[in-house]
Amino acid sequence: MPVNEDVGRRTAGTGETQAANRAWWDGEATDYYAEHGAFLGDDDLVWGPEGWTEENLGLLGATAGQRILEIGAGAGQGARWLQRTQDVSVVATDLSIGMLRVGSEVSARTGVAPPLLQCDALALPFGDGVFDTVFTAYGVVPFVADSAAVMAEVARVLRPGGRFVFSTTHPIRWAFPDDPTEAGLVARLSYFDRTPYVESGADGRATYVEHHRTMGDRVREVVAAGLLLDDVVEPEWPADNTETWGGWSPTRGAVIPGTAIFVCRRPA
Repeated sequence: MPVNEDVGRRTAGTGETQAANRAWWDGEATDYYAEHGAFLGDDDLVWGPEGWTEENLGLLGATAGQRILEIGAGAGQGARWLQRTQDVSVVATDLSIGMLRVGSEVSARTGVAPPLLQCDALALPFGDGVFDTVFTAYGVVPFVADSAAVMAEVARVLRPGGRFVFSTTHPIRWAFPDDPTEAGLVARLSYFDRTPYVESGADGRATYVEHHRTMGDRVREVVAAGLLLDDVVEPEWPADNTETWGGWSPTRGAVIPGTAIFVCRRPA
């Protein structure tokens, strides 16, 4: 743990959460890519630490000519995969300019360069009903105080019949310590405690914030946004994945789910 940093559970609203996470991802972008870039790939869509990809799961159902938006895109790997493999128009957005700068470097090196746009997913700079699909792989949803507002904003920019697919930490994980060993398989926290996880500096200001919702909360957020929930995918840990990523590991993945992927659509 960094010196003068406090870690714990406390309330954190939209403004504090946004400021903390924008600064954190700006500062960590280069190191994050150095640590996880090989696993994520430069032009792949990996849905979570289990390693399942869009090529494996086919959750987006992308077809030729579609307009697709990636929110919380990080370095834009998912958008880059779509541009490389599908005949679609895709744009990648993220709150962090640091992550997008890394994405620009990757685009220059690979020659696959989807548009990269800095914006807040709570206020997408697009008109109503302009996208066929919106997606995010571990982006946005756990890093905002008002994830229900994100669902509503996504629903606004989706065309009737359009699809929203997002992956996030499986809600059950919040009942367990963030420990990749067997010690992380003993439930010690209340699953129902929605108090966010906050890292703070010496001045008490948040430097990183992650918010928890239960499975029921997520379903209600989707429905309240006017979306239909078609599927919830709880990917199992593949036998050939020996990676440990924070609290995700083969040890825990063999027993409890680490990721939940929600497949939603706007009614036609």
